[in-house]
Amino acid sequence: MENKKEMRTWLDDMKLNHPLVIAGPCSAETEEQVLKIAHELKDTDVNYFRAGIWKPRTRPGNFEGVGALGLKWLQKVKEETGMKTCTEVANAAHVKLALEHDVDLLWIGARSTVSPFIMQEIADALEGTDKIVLVKNPVNPDLSLWLGGIERLYSAGVKNLGAIHRGFSTYEKSKYRNIPEWQVAIEFQNKFPDLPLINDPSHITGNREMIFDVSQTALDLNFDGLMIETHFDPENAWSDAAQQVTPSSLIQIMNDLKIRKETDSEAQYNSELNNLRAQIDVVDNQILDLLGKRMKVADGIGGLKKQKNVAVLQSKRWNEILGKMVLEGEERGLSEEFILRMFKAVHQESINRQEKIING
Repeated sequence: MENKKEMRTWLDDMKLNHPLVIAGPCSAETEEQVLKIAHELKDTDVNYFRAGIWKPRTRPGNFEGVGALGLKWLQKVKEETGMKTCTEVANAAHVKLALEHDVDLLWIGARSTVSPFIMQEIADALEGTDKIVLVKNPVNPDLSLWLGGIERLYSAGVKNLGAIHRGFSTYEKSKYRNIPEWQVAIEFQNKFPDLPLINDPSHITGNREMIFDVSQTALDLNFDGLMIETHFDPENAWSDAAQQVTPSSLIQIMNDLKIRKETDSEAQYNSELNNLRAQIDVVDNQILDLLGKRMKVADGIGGLKKQKNVAVLQSKRWNEILGKMVLEGEERGLSEEFILRMFKAVHQESINRQEKIING
């Protein structure tokens, strides 16, 4: 992937005055449903109409999509509204059918990206296509898998490439359906700054009430666009009802989102500053999450010490940790003074919590 700029051409050629917007229902349910949503979106800033035709579900027995029949509905969308269409492909057979029905943009889902075997099969089926192909991040936060999937497509002669950030699965309780792990997307941008990156707030949040905030964060981090699931009757959608918004809500979201100006040097400075500050906000939240987890571990140690009647302070262990952190901090460009201040504060909080547990 030496000529990364070449892959940005399809987005540059669109000459948009706003971020790319992909919208439509999670699943194509009926021809009437698909066409109704499309007609409500046709005169908006939506650039691509999306609909899931094949729906890979975690467990069998749930609605798994209408299949190839839905591709004919997407053809009608294009005929009646003039909108470009897109859908997810999960294997070579899906690719063949989607290309036969002239779908304009294909995306590869998180469950497919996680398998190099599947990605290679899809890449072989797409060899040399001029269609736009977007790759969602794998379900786990593995940047190499994400990049590897894109590289397989590029090696197959697919030049109109991009990526979709849809968050990552976690076993921990979270307000998100899939935690964003923004630092992975930031690292992706740093490695491939000219590769279009789209955010999928619907799958990150799993909750329509959170879609605006995640969308704004994505734009603050210089994402190129958004994919937002849209349904005229979200509450009764056949899949992922909680994360879909109505067309009118989507329009309101797009109107309320703040887009940074890049018309002069001052605007450019503010844009870069906002981007860096947004990255700091993401990292700061991660630091707080990690500190919270560390203190829970410290609480466990306090409980164990209380059970065995062991003293809270273990000086030898503490000095070993401090020496190790100073050395590792230096390797990361952090001063000894900073490391000592920070870890002494963390250690003191741990001691305080353990004392409360032992003496409580």
